Amino acid sequence: AQFAAECAGALGVSSDWLLGLSDRKERSADMLSALMRMEDAERAPSDEHIFRWHEEARGTKIGHVPATLPDMLKSEAVLRFEYGAFLGKTEDQAIGDMRDRLAYLRDPDTDYEIAMPLDTLEGFAAGEGYWKGLPALERRAQLDRMRRLAEELYPSLRLYLFDRKKVFSAPLTVFGSQQATIYVGRFYLVFRERRQVLELSRHFDGLIREADFEARNTPRFIEGLAVPE
Repeated sequence: AQFAAECAGALGVSSDWLLGLSDRKERSADMLSALMRMEDAERAPSDEHIFRWHEEARGTKIGHVPATLPDMLKSEAVLRFEYGAFLGKTEDQAIGDMRDRLAYLRDPDTDYEIAMPLDTLEGFAAGEGYWKGLPALERRAQLDRMRRLAEELYPSLRLYLFDRKKVFSAPLTVFGSQQATIYVGRFYLVFRERRQVLELSRHFDGLIREADFEARNTPRFIEGLAVPE
């Protein structure tokens, strides 16, 4: 066994593969690295990883569950409120990057689905919790912007709303069949192994199936949200 392990180490393969016990010759550490890796996440809307992954997946279907509101649909005022203390770039640069992201959604080859909790929008409209301190005027403008873009960009962009009492999801993005990422705050968990990407894609599709509001009806729901002073 020791001799086999030494040979496997010299050859850069797994002992199980060398002994005919596995079809995969990668060593355990290499296999784990291939299945999942961690990438640092910037506390900013202009994350270079996100830009690169979107470009790599251009022309494929992308499914996204945002951590708060979808960054590419946020107004300038909301971006400044949310990221002002964390932007690595200047606020104007970050807002310019978001305009580029919006241009991405306008591309004729775009196939982009967003699924988010109903109560996220309700809490935003009310200015509760995370959004406490954002003026009602800015909240109304943001909701109107989301409504207009959801109508204008449909069906290339489809925004679904689900009830978190029925289904739940961590913030994630599925980039076609290439990769999927889960956002955990300081970093992303990045999955490229086919089976894992497929399972996360199925999870996302489940959110769509369970949505209380289909994409064509979402603008009407947003329009009906009350925004107290």
